[in-house]
Amino acid sequence: MDLALLRTFVTVHRAGSFTRAAALLGLSQPAVTSQIRSLERQLGRPLFLRCARGVTPTTFGDELAHKVAPHLDALTEITEAGLDRESVTRTLHLAGPPEFMARRALPALAPLIPQGLSLRTAFGSADELLTGLAAGHHDLTVTTTRPRGGLLTATALCDEEHVLIAAPSWSAQFGGPDALQAGGVRVLDSVPLVEVHESLPMIARYWAEVFDAKPAASAAVITADLRAVLACVTAGAGLAVLPRYLCAEALACGEVVALLDPPVPPLRTYFLAVRTGTLGLPHIARAHEWLLRSAVDW
Repeated sequence: MDLALLRTFVTVHRAGSFTRAAALLGLSQPAVTSQIRSLERQLGRPLFLRCARGVTPTTFGDELAHKVAPHLDALTEITEAGLDRESVTRTLHLAGPPEFMARRALPALAPLIPQGLSLRTAFGSADELLTGLAAGHHDLTVTTTRPRGGLLTATALCDEEHVLIAAPSWSAQFGGPDALQAGGVRVLDSVPLVEVHESLPMIARYWAEVFDAKPAASAAVITADLRAVLACVTAGAGLAVLPRYLCAEALACGEVVALLDPPVPPLRTYFLAVRTGTLGLPHIARAHEWLLRSAVDW
């Protein structure tokens, strides 16, 4: 039986869609459909059922995938491992949020560069990065969204604590943490908001979890990079919610202050996602393990 047909079949099974499988394989969608039909004719059994969103495997298709996939992955690992030994360097395509990549992921992987690893990075939203990972554009993706389905595999990397911050002048103006605890969230209504998006993702989540409320105003400043948010807050533009790792230095030197110290601060989990089966490739596995070990100290 043609191994190319089986590889296409396993890719469709993992992707749950002929279109997504075609992107992963570098084929057209009609070519993938034709290969699956050819395999179905050879086996004399249907492998997939079409549904509103892609395809679902038949019972026979599911059983075949679980039997075939490990062997195909093993062949890929053997092939790629051979290439790895023949090449002086291997390129890792790493994607994630720009701030986290700059402060955490890239410095953590720096020791691997003298050992022959080459890095190429991409930034974007969680949805964009996971789509790119599934399509084969990235090898590893750091994301705050846990992917679903069998195509991608995710491992919890670390948690980040969110902190409500402002310049000291704003804290003094409304009376600081004591006034906020006594008067409630409405004490902050006069303070401009600084955020990364009009939907106020960081602030709205903090307000919901800590104050059980919604922000009363829209943002005064929108800037797509959290580092720019910190710069605006430090300069006195207003308040923001930021990951502690990003504003720890500014807090320590007094450029900004924490407006509240809740008993249970909001947390967000980062995941390290890969395409299922690719951890058999040595350079991806090494970087994956290195990031997980580094994250213990984050």
